[in-house]
Amino acid sequence: MSSNSYPVTLALPLQPTDHIQGAEHARITVMEYGDFECPSCKVAAPTIKMLLDQFPNQFRFAYRHFPLEDAHPHALLAAEASEAAAAQGKFWPMHDLLFRNQAHLQEKDLRRYAAALGLELARYTAEMDDHIYLQKVREHIDSGRRSQIRATPAFFVNGVVQDVSFGMLALHEAVEAAVARAHHT
Repeated sequence: MSSNSYPVTLALPLQPTDHIQGAEHARITVMEYGDFECPSCKVAAPTIKMLLDQFPNQFRFAYRHFPLEDAHPHALLAAEASEAAAAQGKFWPMHDLLFRNQAHLQEKDLRRYAAALGLELARYTAEMDDHIYLQKVREHIDSGRRSQIRATPAFFVNGVVQDVSFGMLALHEAVEAAVARAHHT
C-alpha cells in the first residue's frame, strides 16, 4: 500500500490487448499482475476459476505479466512463451499449463508445452528466438510498477488494489461486495 491514506489504484486501465476471461462487458474487472514461477500466483489461480464459476457473466478477469526476475529466473521466458501462445489463440491453455508445471519452466519445457497445445512450432520457435513479445512483457512490468506493485500476485478490483497477503478470501470478499454493489446500481 502507499504511504498516504489513498488506496493504490491501477495506473493503466484495462486494454484491448490484455488477456481477459469472463463477461466482456462486465461492470466488475479483476486484474492480476502475476508471475508464472511465483508459488503464491499458482495458489491464487484456482480462486479465479472458482470466482468465474460463482459469478458467471458478472465480472471479467484480466492477467498481466509481472515476472520477478531476481527471485524467479524462468518467469520472464515463461511470460514470453505465454504471449507466443496467445498469438496463436492459446494464452489461457498455456497460462494453466505453466502454473501446473511451475517447477519446469526451462526453454525445453516451454517448447514441449507449446507442442502439447498444438502450436505451430516453427512460428513459436522463431518468435521466442527473436523475443518479439519481450516488449509487451516489459510494458506490463512498467504498468505494474506505476501501480506500485512490489510482489505477486497483485490484484485490483475495479482498479483498486486488493490486499491478498493474508489469503485469497480477501479477493473473494471484494468480488462478492462489488457484485452486490453492481446489483444495487
